[in-house]
Amino acid sequence: MTTPTGEHRRPAAAAYAAAADTARRAPSIHNTQPWHWQVHPHRLDLYADTTRALPGTDPGERMLLVSCGAALHHAQVALHAEGYDVAVRPLPEPARPEHLATITITGAIPVTAAAMRLVQAVQLRHTDRRPTVDVPVTAEQVDELRRIADAVGVPLHRLTADQVTDLVVAVSHAEDAAAAEPVLQAETHLWTGPSRPAGTGLPPEVIPDRRPETDVGERDFGTRGTLAVGGGHDKASTYVVLFGSDDDRAAWLRAGQALSAIWLHATMQGLAVLPFSQVIEIDGTRAMMRRILSNLACPYLVLRLGVADPEHALPGHTPRLPFDATATIDDTAR
Repeated sequence: MTTPTGEHRRPAAAAYAAAADTARRAPSIHNTQPWHWQVHPHRLDLYADTTRALPGTDPGERMLLVSCGAALHHAQVALHAEGYDVAVRPLPEPARPEHLATITITGAIPVTAAAMRLVQAVQLRHTDRRPTVDVPVTAEQVDELRRIADAVGVPLHRLTADQVTDLVVAVSHAEDAAAAEPVLQAETHLWTGPSRPAGTGLPPEVIPDRRPETDVGERDFGTRGTLAVGGGHDKASTYVVLFGSDDDRAAWLRAGQALSAIWLHATMQGLAVLPFSQVIEIDGTRAMMRRILSNLACPYLVLRLGVADPEHALPGHTPRLPFDATATIDDTAR
């Protein structure tokens, strides 16, 4: 099914601005939203906003790039839903590493029902830290997500039972390492505590009210929230890892695009998603994850997929910065 795409399509400059606005909903580490858009009449530029970086938690800016890649893909989804095909040029200025991508409209396309469902999933997507129920993720669901990630250029691997056991150890080591670093603890408190910057961070309603009873431990934020975790576990959950052959800024940005793509499709599948970035942030546990992949690839991010308890209300959405804080519109684009 398609919808008409002629006179009802908004002008390119307005579509670029709308895409930057949609991208505000993208996931990011600690909900820091470390991106800034520049809206021009004939292009949309994505920049890293390092004022919202995490130098203690993410010194190499891996997760910053993954977060920005997710925002980049959200913008692509929005433009497709506007009836525009686009080209993305990653890292267009080597001398300016903060310039992460340029999106350019290349032509008109029909607005399909699938494109509309995907952009609607942007508003529904959320991080779910509650344990999952005893309903397994199907092989067909994982295969679909694998195809989605492959289309972006990032392989997705489903961890075997033995590899999940190794993941349990890696996550535990990552949590111990983080607990021993005062800088990391202070950074986590900044983005989860009462003094977190307005419009960002993790409020109490998305942080569990107690430690979930899961085999793979969740991140310890050093505080208890108000999110009721219920009586679930992670025994029926599926753990997957995004990986690739390269370990550089372009690869991390692309991993973020894949993260957005599979998360939006998982949302449409009715699956709950929880990223485990802590095992990637710590050098030692990232090496452990690489060994889980037989030292053949670089791990970018681990995700838990599962079915949330339908008897409990969904977690709330995290706050978002206003449009003017994450985008600048060129006067000629107004």
